[in-house]
Amino acid sequence: MLGNPSPVGQLILTGVPGAELDLKTARAFKHLQPGGYIFFGRNIKTPEQLRKLLDDLRDLSREEPILTIDQEGGRVSRLKILGNEPPNAAQIGAKNNPNLARKHGEITARLLRVFGFNLNLCPVLDIAFDEKADNSLRGRCYGATVEEVIRLAGAFNDALRSGGILSCGKHFPGYSRCTVDPHHELPTVTLSRSELKAAELAVFRSFSIGQSRVDAMMIGHAFYPALASERRPSSLSRSIVSTLLRDALGFSGLAITDDLDMGAVLNEFGFEETISSALTAGNDMVMICHRIEMASRAAAVLEQAQVTDLDRALEHIASFKAKLAPVQPFDYQEFEVADRDVWDLRVEVLGEARAAERSPEDGKRSPVELF
Repeated sequence: MLGNPSPVGQLILTGVPGAELDLKTARAFKHLQPGGYIFFGRNIKTPEQLRKLLDDLRDLSREEPILTIDQEGGRVSRLKILGNEPPNAAQIGAKNNPNLARKHGEITARLLRVFGFNLNLCPVLDIAFDEKADNSLRGRCYGATVEEVIRLAGAFNDALRSGGILSCGKHFPGYSRCTVDPHHELPTVTLSRSELKAAELAVFRSFSIGQSRVDAMMIGHAFYPALASERRPSSLSRSIVSTLLRDALGFSGLAITDDLDMGAVLNEFGFEETISSALTAGNDMVMICHRIEMASRAAAVLEQAQVTDLDRALEHIASFKAKLAPVQPFDYQEFEVADRDVWDLRVEVLGEARAAERSPEDGKRSPVELF
């Protein structure tokens, strides 16, 4: 292994139980030393409380942790609990104006940095082929064509990164044609390789080539017979993660599984096989959002992994963390300014009358919070 390697806990991106750290959880995290933490509505009460929670987790960590959240816009905007709801990707896409997407990225970066976040789990790079499909993507896609998604998601992404927040493209290799929600069961996408190459993969290639336009890529949970012979989620497939994403598309950033607590995985595989397969497939981090007590069990599985797989993952994690921006002091006034700018952007995109309306929650959402 690499000289003086990080512990296997670095390969785990875990959720946090509540809005405050209890003693038992703090001790468990201090021992495990997770590589990062992901935050949900259950973790958010007030601006001051949220910043303290992130600071407390940072204080437990021997290495700077990845602190991440889903702040896309619309219904998938965790921070709307504290203030205004940003327009979603589809609403920005309807304006077909990269400047609006760029403004959204800039405001989002400022908002996230107030709380000490360093990674945003977006942009969504899926294509809106069918806004009525029950695949969890409604309202979350920037356009219905390859060109629209590349242009608008790219503008948001570049502004987000310029503002000091790293980005994560999702959901590779594309949820767009899924007819069922991976939160509940494993979808099968029956398109040919050439069909995927012309659409879904064209978008992901644009964000992967060269130095990789996004800093991380989230690997989704769907089965693509044209891309992998064995029926398993793409997140657990070496053909998808290593052969396609790394070798064919040239992605050099951090590869993260989507939440391994989703039905597409839970209904198909046991826990040990899931964790082991995620690493051997080529992922660098495994995401456990809701069964937080399983994080230590995941670490025990990872301890048995091949040295070459661990070295590769640890190297990618270290390279990713080297790009994290310095933490800025908490400033409540900056939060208020950024939140007002969210409202102004909402009015600019939706108009005054519609801006006052919140996005309805997904009537078919998972028992856990959507990604």
